[in-house]
Amino acid sequence: MPVEAHAWGFYAHRTTADIAEVNVSPETRAKIEALMKSEALLGTPECDLATLQDASVWPDCVRRARWRWGYTAAWHYRTAPICEAYNPRANCSGGNCVTAQVERNHRILADESLPDHIRLEALAFMVHFAGDVHMPLHSGDKDDRGGNDRETDYGIVPSLNLHWIWDGPLAERAISDPADPVVRRYSGAERSDLGGGSAADWGQESWSISRSFIYPTAFDTENVCAGELPRKTALSQDDIVKGVPIAKRRVQQAGVRIADLLESAFAPGPLPEPERR
Repeated sequence: MPVEAHAWGFYAHRTTADIAEVNVSPETRAKIEALMKSEALLGTPECDLATLQDASVWPDCVRRARWRWGYTAAWHYRTAPICEAYNPRANCSGGNCVTAQVERNHRILADESLPDHIRLEALAFMVHFAGDVHMPLHSGDKDDRGGNDRETDYGIVPSLNLHWIWDGPLAERAISDPADPVVRRYSGAERSDLGGGSAADWGQESWSISRSFIYPTAFDTENVCAGELPRKTALSQDDIVKGVPIAKRRVQQAGVRIADLLESAFAPGPLPEPERR
C-alpha cells in the first residue's frame, strides 16, 4: 500500500533536473560540477549528491534521518485552502515553507563567500523545492493535507490517494511519451512561455490548478466549495487524459525555471534579494 506522499515523485524530480541541465550554459554546468566536489563534507554518504539529478531528490533522501533533518519537513510544501482567497504570506511562519525556501537557498547558492559544501546543500534544496512547488497539491488543499486524506482510485488501480496520484503515476504518464520528449533544449520562445515569475507566483499557479481542475475533476463538481467532499473518489480514464497535459506542463515549467534559477545564482553581480515577508 502506498505511504503518505510529501514530495513530487522521484521520476518527475529527476526529469526536472534533466531539463534544467540541458538548458543551462556550459559555464553554469561547470560551476555546478565544481560544487559537487565538496559532497563528502555534507556527511550524507547514504544520499548521493554528485549530479544535478541527485540534487533533485537529495532532500527527500536525507529527510529519512529525522533526528538530523526532520526540521526540513515543512519546507516541501505550502498548502493553502482552495476555498479561501489566496494569501502568499500565510502558512509560512519563519520561512518554513516551500516558496520561502526556494528563495532562501537561491540566495545562499549565489553567495560565493560561503563554503562550497554549504552552497551545494543550498543547490540541492533549491532544485528540489522548485520542483515541489510546481506539483499542484503542494499548494492547493481542501482540509485534506493536499489530497493525502482523499482515497482515490486511479483508473483500474484502487485505493491510492489524490496527492499520491498527482505525485507519481499521473506525472510519470505525462512525461513518458517518447513522441514528445520533455527533456530537450527549449527555444527562446518556449522558455519565455514556460519560465518567469517568482516562487510565490509558482505556488499560486499550483493552487489555482488545484482549485480549478484537480478537485472539481476528481469529485465531478464545479463547486467544490459548496460543502464537504467525500473522503473517497475515483479518477476515470477521461479524467486522467485531461490531467496529463497539465501535469506535463508543470514538469516542463519546473525544469526551465530551475535552469533560470541556476543561471542567475551563478551569474556575476549583486546577490539576489529574497522577497520580504
